[in-house]
Amino acid sequence: MTPRTGRLLVLAGVFICAACGLVYELELVALASYLIGDSVTQASVVLSVMVFAMGIGSLLAKRLRCRAAVGFGLVESALALVGGLSAMALYAAFAWTGDKGEVWAGGSRYLLVAFSLAIGLLIGAEVPLLMVLIQRIRRQDASGAVSDLFAADYVGALVGGLAFPFLLLPLFGQLSGALITGAVNAVAGGALVFGLFRHDLSVRGRWVLLVANVTVLGLLASAAALVGDFEAAARRAVYGKDVRVAVRTDIQEVVLTGGRKTSLDLYVDGRLRVSGRDEYRYHRALVGPAMEGRHARVLVLGGGDGLAAREVLRHPGVRRVDVVEPDPGLVRLARHDPALSELNGQVFSDPRVHVVHADVFRWLRSPPRTYDVVISDLPDPASTASAKLYSQEFYGLARLALAAGGRLAVHAGSVDDRPRVFWTVEATLRAAGLPTEPYRVAGRSADWGFVLAAGSRPRPAVEPRRGTAGAPPRAGVVSAEGTRIRGLAPSTLVHPRYAN
Repeated sequence: MTPRTGRLLVLAGVFICAACGLVYELELVALASYLIGDSVTQASVVLSVMVFAMGIGSLLAKRLRCRAAVGFGLVESALALVGGLSAMALYAAFAWTGDKGEVWAGGSRYLLVAFSLAIGLLIGAEVPLLMVLIQRIRRQDASGAVSDLFAADYVGALVGGLAFPFLLLPLFGQLSGALITGAVNAVAGGALVFGLFRHDLSVRGRWVLLVANVTVLGLLASAAALVGDFEAAARRAVYGKDVRVAVRTDIQEVVLTGGRKTSLDLYVDGRLRVSGRDEYRYHRALVGPAMEGRHARVLVLGGGDGLAAREVLRHPGVRRVDVVEPDPGLVRLARHDPALSELNGQVFSDPRVHVVHADVFRWLRSPPRTYDVVISDLPDPASTASAKLYSQEFYGLARLALAAGGRLAVHAGSVDDRPRVFWTVEATLRAAGLPTEPYRVAGRSADWGFVLAAGSRPRPAVEPRRGTAGAPPRAGVVSAEGTRIRGLAPSTLVHPRYAN
């Protein structure tokens, strides 16, 4: 083999290993954002810890330069094993260290830092060892060797970064995608060492590397064969044994448990969104106060489960309900799942209900009409992904969608559990020029907080007493003014003020 060919093969190995390393990094960020929430924090933790560890790994690799070939082979085997199994380990910690529904994420956070540190150490050790190996093929000045290695490394990172969201994630999912990446990493590292530098290995070194690579590939293959059973067992640990539907849509994971509408639970990305036992309290409290007044045209933002639209149609005089839901998979379940469609009263079959699948923020920038009532039935503001839907800019757009005398009802989280989040939502609405009326309603296990806003001062929307399950839509709704936190700044797109 000519030195030119050998150099190209080394750079090809660098390219593949760099692509795998970035996939591990993105896998940790994506899975941690899904399991723990707050994607900005998780990305910051992974990137900062990993870059720090890469520097430490580069320093530690100095001790392996005299045995660069066997050192590089062992580093790649360890990286393939740790990176390939990282997703399953994080998911296992998420599933088996928490209660049903509301998952304790402390174990997942510690494990996230540990994997970021381990993967960063191993990635950092690659380049110094590769510098030694590429110089053995053809001697060249250090600057030229560094330029070649980093060029291959950065191009490989580009390919890995694009392959993760567009190839691995949609085709294989997070768990299988990480295992496949680990297998590719192990094969590439082993092929590079045995193909080009086998003469640098002692007999013992060859056997050590061979056993290490075969063991790693065997473990990854075994995990891949069991990934379906593992995921099902983890899902049962999180949601209980009565999981009926578990689908990964283009946007989120949706899980339905329970066979009847009274026992139905709807989870979105691991968090309980709807409980058939007391969802009527939530949706009546969200919709009822805003419907006092003219309500011929109603806009529901989110609400792909159909339950907010069901409450809207309970009121006579409604002529049109537009539901803007970004996830068509959730709407399909709401239409066709027997228990969920029974719970929402098959509302999507009503000719007055029109569904639009679009990003809610983007759709509000050019709504086709104005509305008498706007219902914001969106995920909690504490997650980074939904923070823009609780921003001053968002409420400014919602205000433009209101007809004269129109009302806007917003789910604002829990008054008791996260009072600063609730009152920040209220302050943000006021900063958008909307007079507000905060109120709350008690559920079985927690309270829900809402804010009614209008172009002019809203009529009193709350009652001074709690109602019962069979009372009119406003029953059970009480004012939240007594818990007000004053002086909070509004949340904006460039300065979100919500956090887990």
